[in-house]
Amino acid sequence: MFDLKDQSRHGWTKADSYKSRDRQSRALVQGGLDLITLAQPRGGLVSVPALLARNAREFGNAPAFREKEYGIWQSWTWAEAAEEIRAIALGFLALGMEPGDHVAVIGRNRPSLYWTMVAAQMAGAVPVPLYQDAVADEMEYVLDNCGARFVICGDQEQVDKVIDAQETVQHIEHVIYVDKRGMRKYDHSHLNALADISAEGRAAHSRLEDELDRRIAALDYDSTAVMLYTSGTTGRPKGVVLSNRNVVETARNSSEFDHLGPNEEILAYLPMAWVGDFIFSVGQQMWCGFCVNCPESAETMMTDLREIGPTYYFAPPRIFETQLTNVMIRMEDSGRFKKKLFDYYMAHARKVGSDILDGKPVSFVDRLQYKMGDLFIYGPLKNTLGLSRVRIGYTAGEAIGPELFDFYRSLGINLKQLYGQTEATVFITQQPDGEVRSDTVGVPSPGVEVKIDDSGEVFYRSPGTFVEYYNNPTSTAGTKDAEGWVATGDAGFIEKSSGHLRIIDRAKDVGKMADGRMFAPKFVENKLKFFPNILEAVVFGNGRDMCTAFINIDLTAVGNWAERNNIAYASYQELAGHPQVLDTIQQHISEVNNSIAQDEMLSGCQVHRFIVLHKELDADDGEMTRTRKVRRNVVEEKYSDLLDALYAGESSIYTETEVTYEDGRKGSISATLELRDAAIQSGTTRMAAE
Repeated sequence: MFDLKDQSRHGWTKADSYKSRDRQSRALVQGGLDLITLAQPRGGLVSVPALLARNAREFGNAPAFREKEYGIWQSWTWAEAAEEIRAIALGFLALGMEPGDHVAVIGRNRPSLYWTMVAAQMAGAVPVPLYQDAVADEMEYVLDNCGARFVICGDQEQVDKVIDAQETVQHIEHVIYVDKRGMRKYDHSHLNALADISAEGRAAHSRLEDELDRRIAALDYDSTAVMLYTSGTTGRPKGVVLSNRNVVETARNSSEFDHLGPNEEILAYLPMAWVGDFIFSVGQQMWCGFCVNCPESAETMMTDLREIGPTYYFAPPRIFETQLTNVMIRMEDSGRFKKKLFDYYMAHARKVGSDILDGKPVSFVDRLQYKMGDLFIYGPLKNTLGLSRVRIGYTAGEAIGPELFDFYRSLGINLKQLYGQTEATVFITQQPDGEVRSDTVGVPSPGVEVKIDDSGEVFYRSPGTFVEYYNNPTSTAGTKDAEGWVATGDAGFIEKSSGHLRIIDRAKDVGKMADGRMFAPKFVENKLKFFPNILEAVVFGNGRDMCTAFINIDLTAVGNWAERNNIAYASYQELAGHPQVLDTIQQHISEVNNSIAQDEMLSGCQVHRFIVLHKELDADDGEMTRTRKVRRNVVEEKYSDLLDALYAGESSIYTETEVTYEDGRKGSISATLELRDAAIQSGTTRMAAE
């Protein structure tokens, strides 16, 4: 593993470039830190810019940001980053940015885009990060809803989207871009390169620095730090207004909970519009003073992850599922001896790995055997995954399957679950070290209160509780009451013995079968998605006499199986309908049914019938959110013909489905799908077996 921790000592910084700047720029570099320090709000560290000033003063020469470009890691120290951010903020003032303006930010994770968000805060404006893969309609809605005057784009692709959106969104005055490639022939009357904005800020520092310092000094705990849009699983996304109090207090409490410090390394690769990325890559980074590393692209993310070797790592369940799928594919392609060695030591890891990680008593022989496994299997595997140095790992966003969770912990990776949402500035509950379990999401985070109402819905109150939904007082009042309690929309309960919170499912999704037994689809879906061949599952059954399921195969895993078995296929649709693939999915569902039958409360959720869909569920088609959460109601309505056929007992059905292509064009695909039954474990059989 390539350790980049001290690369700033070896000339991989921007410090040398200061020598070539003019006299005014050098004055800004030399005096900027003092100006920022003097501009700290009198109340102390009550804003993100105030934290930046503290970090520039106390960790000035330590690395703050890294970015890989053209295969080479570039690094900026805290002093350098503070100077860059201040120059951008001055440039924003020169461009006419006013306090209260909304500044949309669109693009992949890059230090320069994080800098623009902090610079906007310095200018008294509100950064509003957007999902870079959003289709035109989604982007237009957010740009229009937030009333953005300024839009900052990562590259030409995002600029083109914004220019198209300007046909209906009239209030956008300035578009700023980071990457100049392809931008030469555009109309630059209201289009500026970020580098030019920064240069103008440096040139105008004598004229504008007093005004900038006044705006920084005016920031307090109640000033808006950021506005983030919800995923929109049940309707249009809502703008969640988060204050400096929300961000700073949550960053402080969560960092102290896990003893995070300035020496942590994280990889910023998740969407910048997602609250998780903002609190980890901005909030906690600014509070702790650690380094944020930005990969070159999504395609190089795993390589970049291995090179950085983060100590603090977050990923939603889908990322861990993908990593596990890739591991299983590689093991299937390996030789017989290596496969047997892998299976043997992984069986031992499942037996004692988590106990060793938690410091529980384990026999000397088992510890010795585990060390051998670490030498031959676990260590190389963690290194391949880029997780060798992880001290704290988290997963959240949706429930993770217990088998998947236990797999990573058995390797010695301190993976924990947290429960949160955008409206909470992420953190509601966390799992303390030594109390990590796959069936709970931990105890309330520091400063957070949690309660369960009579219907079983989870409520919380905390310093991270959002201010409001932007321009939506009705939704704000319907979510947060006068005492600050927020309805999460999730059903759960608190264990009396441990104080841990257990989430059953989304409150709106939990129901009852026709015979009165509980219906909790996410519980079943997570078990199904543990199998590498299954990418997504949507289970139905509320108010019905049996459960059915829609299945998406994982094209990578199933495609690899097809290649190894010399099975030709021309498309996802053809592979998804292959008889052997259907046999395999049928077997997986039967195994899950056997597992569900062991749970007396949820045994009625066994899947009786299923269909493998002819297309992947896609955010562009409205079937998932940008954070890849299934819009269950949309799927149920869109594929109602398939659902009706499952419950009618039909064996096949012809269907046509509208799809959205990458260029935004609409089309349709058709297929004749096979519907199958799955083996059910009856209660009487289970009792007899016991």
